[in-house]
Amino acid sequence: MALKIDKKIVAYTVIDKDSEVEEKVEPAEIFQLGDPLSRPDQITGSTYKVKTPVTEHALYITINDVLMNEGTEQEHRRPFEIFVNSKNMEHFQWIVALTRVMSAVFRKGGDITFLVEELESVFDPNGGYYKKGGRYVPSLVAELGQVVEQHLINIGMLKQQVPDKHQQNLINEKKANFIKENPDEIDSDTGFPNSSQLCKKCNVKAAIMMDGCLTCLNCGESKCG
Repeated sequence: MALKIDKKIVAYTVIDKDSEVEEKVEPAEIFQLGDPLSRPDQITGSTYKVKTPVTEHALYITINDVLMNEGTEQEHRRPFEIFVNSKNMEHFQWIVALTRVMSAVFRKGGDITFLVEELESVFDPNGGYYKKGGRYVPSLVAELGQVVEQHLINIGMLKQQVPDKHQQNLINEKKANFIKENPDEIDSDTGFPNSSQLCKKCNVKAAIMMDGCLTCLNCGESKCG
């Protein structure tokens, strides 16, 4: 079919049909990180009761585990699924969606500890709340992340972050000095001074000014190093 060219020709190239190479699009290769875990007929787990000021009724968080490499030196427990039950139906829709996605991540295999940091970094635009002991919870999702963190510590997938012996002795010394100088300034619920600030490392309201440094009486974090 003839093609009429209305514009001025400024350049041209002759193509040899015999040498023309036809481009082929290869399908992308899919890498499988691991075989999804299959559910055994019987499974065990733990249920955690959580009472928060943002929900009328308590939340009951159940995390079920599977036993991996049973009978070997590498035997260990691993989360398989998570459920949240409560009389409060206000958050039902997104809680079901979130727990189903989390359960899918559990069953996928590989490292799942990243979920803790992702969940605990979610902030409620309406503000968070303090738990007994002075720990700040930025959202209900973060509360769920803290439960997952505690469960992973209980089954040995995470190590609990605690001050070493030297730090703990220093914390006890500073706390004792503060109580001696300010006997009426200790909060009976938290065990920390009423004037304490929120520690950005452990999220506990336990940081006070001592010797010119902001020092946390819970984890030992200090601006002076």
